[in-house]
Amino acid sequence: MATILGIESSCDETAAAVVRDGREVLSSVVHSQIAEHAVYGGVVPEIAGRSHLEKILPVIDGALEQAGLDFDGLDAIAVTQRPGLIGSLLVGLSTAKALAFTRGLPLVGVHHIEAHVYAATMEAQEDPYPCIALVVSGGHTTLYRALSPLEIVPLATTLDDAAGEAFDKVAWLLGLSYPGGPSVSALAAKGNREAVRFPRYRAKDGSIGFSFSGLKTAVLYHLRGGDALAATPAPEDIEAPADVAASFEEAVVDTLTDQTLRAAREAGLSRVIVSGGVACNRRLRDLMHERAAHDDIRVHFPSPAYCTDNAVMIAGLGNELLLAGRVLDWSADALAR
Repeated sequence: MATILGIESSCDETAAAVVRDGREVLSSVVHSQIAEHAVYGGVVPEIAGRSHLEKILPVIDGALEQAGLDFDGLDAIAVTQRPGLIGSLLVGLSTAKALAFTRGLPLVGVHHIEAHVYAATMEAQEDPYPCIALVVSGGHTTLYRALSPLEIVPLATTLDDAAGEAFDKVAWLLGLSYPGGPSVSALAAKGNREAVRFPRYRAKDGSIGFSFSGLKTAVLYHLRGGDALAATPAPEDIEAPADVAASFEEAVVDTLTDQTLRAAREAGLSRVIVSGGVACNRRLRDLMHERAAHDDIRVHFPSPAYCTDNAVMIAGLGNELLLAGRVLDWSADALAR
């Protein structure tokens, strides 16, 4: 059984975790930068990188202390190598390299999105592979065919905005707090999801895929009373904002659910994984389970703590990579894409 320290710094969370045998979580520490970026309504890369520099060593120390271990109790270090903000990735990778080199430990580079897929398997009572995996967050909305933790093939992705990014933009239009997912959902719970029929993206050629830019624009035009050239009303002047939030949320989760289950049916697969920050959304969970049941499809969601960026999933997938002998050499670099 390998005991692995995982390090995550791809965007705006600095995280470290110790995981044994790919599933047993000994510790998990996450420093969130939400407060630092909220004033700007989104992540500022330079601020993110500087925050990682300040917090990464205390976070790692905290994870080791929580696990009751020191570096002598580790078998390897796993770190997010790609994709993400390049400055943020470099902080994590440089730190992991230094620690692994000085302690004589193997270094494993982890693909952040593939780790999100793995996160949904860590608590599963059954092997979910092969499956269709949807990773949906502020930066990603992509479908994969996952045959195993290390065999993941992209099927379709968003043409423009990620779903989480659309939530952030609509939250800003409604005068809600950042990040937009939780604030829009909280308001949507008070509204009528059928009040406004916002568009659902469907590709003209019939292929599977996503697009949320048009939906975001439809919300904007609705707020302007249907006049594209009119001024956007101030949040306090918006009529029935809860109905707008609920109708927007329904359009997003309807699209995500429809395209994901369609991909599963076409692939002849009976299992689906949904992960990433937007997988915390209660309406998405309810609708996905409800519709999947009609097709005898089993859906796996991670716990909310493992939906958002964390190092547990990095250490978990790192264990699989270590077992497969896929370790980094010291020349390995961070990759934004």
